Amino acid sequence: MFGSSSVRLEKTLLAKAKRYAEIAGYSSVEEFVTHALEKAIAQLESADSDDEIRKRLKGLGYIS
Repeated sequence: MFGSSSVRLEKTLLAKAKRYAEIAGYSSVEEFVTHALEKAIAQLESADSDDEIRKRLKGLGYIS
C-alpha cells in the first residue's frame, strides 16, 4: 500500500485487537486499529494549543 507503514504491537494487545475486530465485524485488524486511531485523533484535533492537547492526552490516560 502506498504511503503505509508498520506498527508493532505487543502480542497481548494484538490478540485483543484481533478479537474485537472480529466481534465488531471489521474486515481486518488493520481496519479496526485504523478506525480506533482515527477516533482518538479526532478527539485531539479540536484543541487550540499544544498545552490543551497535552491536557487531553493526560485525561485520556495516554501520558502522565
